Amino acid sequence: MAGGSPASVDLEVWFNSLIVSGDGGKMERSAVAIAGWKDLPTELLLRILSLLDDSTVFVASSVCKGWRIALCLGLTSFSLSWCKNNMNNLVQSVIPKFVKLQVLSLRQNYRLQLEDGAVETISNYCHDLKDLDLSKSRKLSDRSLYNLAHGCPCLTKLNISGCSAFSDSALAHLASCCRNLKYLNLCGCVKATSDKALQAISYHCNELQSLNLGWCDCVTDKGVTSLATGCPNLRALDLCGCVLITDESVIALANGCPHLRSLDLYYCQNITDRAMYSLANSCVNHNHGSRRISSIYKGGLMNLNISQCTALTPPAVQAVCNSFPELHTCPERHSLIISGCLSLTSVHCACAIQANRASRTALASHAY
Repeated sequence: MAGGSPASVDLEVWFNSLIVSGDGGKMERSAVAIAGWKDLPTELLLRILSLLDDSTVFVASSVCKGWRIALCLGLTSFSLSWCKNNMNNLVQSVIPKFVKLQVLSLRQNYRLQLEDGAVETISNYCHDLKDLDLSKSRKLSDRSLYNLAHGCPCLTKLNISGCSAFSDSALAHLASCCRNLKYLNLCGCVKATSDKALQAISYHCNELQSLNLGWCDCVTDKGVTSLATGCPNLRALDLCGCVLITDESVIALANGCPHLRSLDLYYCQNITDRAMYSLANSCVNHNHGSRRISSIYKGGLMNLNISQCTALTPPAVQAVCNSFPELHTCPERHSLIISGCLSLTSVHCACAIQANRASRTALASHAY
């Protein structure tokens, strides 16, 4: 092993000494010499292992006791989404080794594998977990949400999109325990996203910034208005396919969520001009508030999807476009999406209008 303790030798020097040379595969010796892998400082070993993909990290955890201990102490982010088979068993065997995990992705990209027992293991060992992706895990039941609620109270980001078996009672309980949630993806969780559950989220998760309720067709104005009241920090809300909501939801969001940057209303066909004018007017109302609110709200809406909202008319949508300069209809920056609304083809953002004027001016000059 190299002379000098890990504390007295710079980590960068140790790392650079592990460069593999082109002649015979020997390790170059710079300022220090490496006697063997088992003698590497834990900090250096973790830096090397951080360069590996997740499937290789899994293999590395079984190489020797030293590597296993290093990963146990230092690994904070891990994914098993690459796993095509036996994900459930892998979670139960590997996760107890990685007790410091803060980010874990178990997205089901291939076939349904994950079961409640695996989530129970996570909740038993990963108490510092902040970011968890369980999307498309349709085998999971309420038992998983109850386990997460009690075992992972530090969660700030949770993706359970496509987990169609969860109930609203289990989701409400999770919200009451995981009060630091900022990002929550519930797309397709039809049974879980009742007004009761949304009211629980609005009551307990006041720091929520992003919520996806896409295709949760039981969501009504009652649930959305409670979110607007209880979650004033919302920046992104996806309500695509929430066919029961009306103008009341949009009006509540316009009045209660001054930081809203992205709103998806795709196929919300009960939305009318009244909702659009409330959004347009909210920009004026918020900017007449305190200087602090005005400076934060300066950007306003940056993305708005009103595709298939066929009741809307051009003047109302143009009013929204005029109020929020970050909304664009031009192809380069397309952030106001109006596909399926043939009556709205006359709506244009400011830069599209300017480009049109410039084009007309150029044509006129060539005419002379």
